[in-house]
Amino acid sequence: MTGWLDWAQAGFDLFGERVRWADLLGNAGALGAVWLASRRTVWTWPVQLVGAVLLLAVSIDVGFVGNALKNAMVAVLVCYGWWKWTRGIRDEGEVRVRPGTARERLALGALALVGTLAVAALLHYTGQSWAPLFDAFIFVGSVAATIALSRGLMEFWLVWIAVDLVGVPMAVHSGLWVTAAVYSLFLVLCLSGLRTWTRRYRDDQAARATTPGAATGTTAAHGAEGGTA
Repeated sequence: MTGWLDWAQAGFDLFGERVRWADLLGNAGALGAVWLASRRTVWTWPVQLVGAVLLLAVSIDVGFVGNALKNAMVAVLVCYGWWKWTRGIRDEGEVRVRPGTARERLALGALALVGTLAVAALLHYTGQSWAPLFDAFIFVGSVAATIALSRGLMEFWLVWIAVDLVGVPMAVHSGLWVTAAVYSLFLVLCLSGLRTWTRRYRDDQAARATTPGAATGTTAAHGAEGGTA
């Protein structure tokens, strides 16, 4: 693709493979956003926004439709998540992490299933993807994960793990080697993040149980270290 996306083609050769700067920097931002999310800091959102825009551009350029759709939607949802976390910090001093309720889990599951089938059908009909079902799952799973993250649900990590497992082979096939490597690193970060959030949730519950009159609300979550979230 030429024209307005020429800048997304800039890069360098590494071990015989072409590495694009937009792919490299976008994935660095995505990795940073996941680490910041595990730390429960609001800075995860602006970093995630920059990464999503860069990855959107490079995905459009190589025809990686699912990844392009994912990053376009993520860029939109980031604005909601940013507002949600900022409000939680203002109201409680931090945004609290928690497991999803049965209704929230059912809603996320329904979104993932129905959304994947619907988007896959659309991609198949339009011929815009060589693997419509997998492309659709990357897109819908990322949307579901971002929604869960904005609400501080620990299921966020589980959804991202599933997306990563699909994203690695898709990225390799598309020649986005940096993206493939980053998807692999995401698995490690997601496992670590899930453990961190689980420990924090248990600590919060223990603290509330020993505090007379402590609120039992389930405000979603991520508080910042150093007063950021």
